[in-house]
Amino acid sequence: MFTNKQIWQVSYPIFLSLLAQNIINVTDTAFLGRVGEVELGASAMGGLFYICAFTIAFGFSTGSQIVIARRNGEQQFDKVGPVMIQGVLFLLGLAVLLFSFSKLYAGNIMGFLVSSEAIQEATIEFLDIRIYGFFFSFVNVMFRALYVGITRTRILTINAAIMALTNVALDYLLIFGKGGFPEMGIQGAALASVIAEVVSIVFFLVYTRMTVDLKKYGLNKFTSFDWQLLRRVLNISIFTMFQYFISMSTFFLFFVAVERIGQAELAMANIVRSVYIVLFIPVNALATTANSLVSNTIGAGHKEEVLPVINKIARFCFLLVAAFVFVVMIAPRLVLSIYTNDPVLIDGSVAALYVISGSILLASFGNIYFSGVSGTGNTRTALLLELITLAFYCIYIYFVAMRLKLPLAICFMAELVYMGVLLVLSVLYLKKGNWQKKKI
Repeated sequence: MFTNKQIWQVSYPIFLSLLAQNIINVTDTAFLGRVGEVELGASAMGGLFYICAFTIAFGFSTGSQIVIARRNGEQQFDKVGPVMIQGVLFLLGLAVLLFSFSKLYAGNIMGFLVSSEAIQEATIEFLDIRIYGFFFSFVNVMFRALYVGITRTRILTINAAIMALTNVALDYLLIFGKGGFPEMGIQGAALASVIAEVVSIVFFLVYTRMTVDLKKYGLNKFTSFDWQLLRRVLNISIFTMFQYFISMSTFFLFFVAVERIGQAELAMANIVRSVYIVLFIPVNALATTANSLVSNTIGAGHKEEVLPVINKIARFCFLLVAAFVFVVMIAPRLVLSIYTNDPVLIDGSVAALYVISGSILLASFGNIYFSGVSGTGNTRTALLLELITLAFYCIYIYFVAMRLKLPLAICFMAELVYMGVLLVLSVLYLKKGNWQKKKI
């Protein structure tokens, strides 16, 4: 049974790495919030389009992480590297496909989904540069899967910090045209993010070569593309890939619905989303920890400890998240002023901020239990639970945002619906489901 100290030792580097990574989101939103409403709204639409594609790769890496963690728990260390190597090759091929698709059709998709012509044009300008990041971010997630799977997570903090500092500096220089650089506006934000991802890849390559025992982990074993190994990994990750993509696509549709309410509402939704993502960092960190520790626990032959481990992580997560939520609740306008100096946008975002604070508290249980389901290797079941949950989510968005066009705070209550249903389904499966017999 893992102690709170052990849980924290695995999760705090992930937490710090996610914090550093999300500085990118905060700075992009904060800088563009001072450029204009159109740029702020377009960065939301373009950013979510990018993330929808990225989550396919992230889903594959999560499946790979489950396999890596299982092999690590079984002490079959030499079988870790081949999973990593084949994963990198597969995701580079996927990057080529998604880049080509985006180049050909992203403009048409935005023209269909976005009603404002100004936001359409700005979104396409953003994506024309941002999609080059596929080639680098897709490889990044496999390094993350490797280090989380073998529970060497501290390096993620350093990498993310370097990536974030690079992005912040380049955002300032390229968005506003400082230091002799051209003033690129929203395209500057896109270029800064791509360069930051390149820097991240270089760091991972150098660090891995210098500090990791390549022979022990089988990272020196590449001979050719191993279709059989890839098929085994895809048996786990294909459902996670669909799960993440569908989940993020639904969130993207939420913003499409809000954009049709109004341009100002879209800008406010982007600000609230940015705060939401920051508040979600400890949840994501501990959910990743739960995924890895559950898989390691099963690999070590202690299936009876799975539920106690998940329960402990969930309680730990709730206490940590409550501290962050408390800060937001007592000073909402101060938090929102980080992103914009427009008093209208700040006042209009306060109620929605209260709503997402409540959903974060619920997520501290819902996401942990759901990650526990994935950690058992039953990714097919995890996908099914996600689809059922998203059905409730979509029904709520359709009636509240698209049909009734209710205020932003009520629209964001969709997150409470999502987290509540996900929690109930995950707990029922972990207590009643036949996950103990799953082999990977």
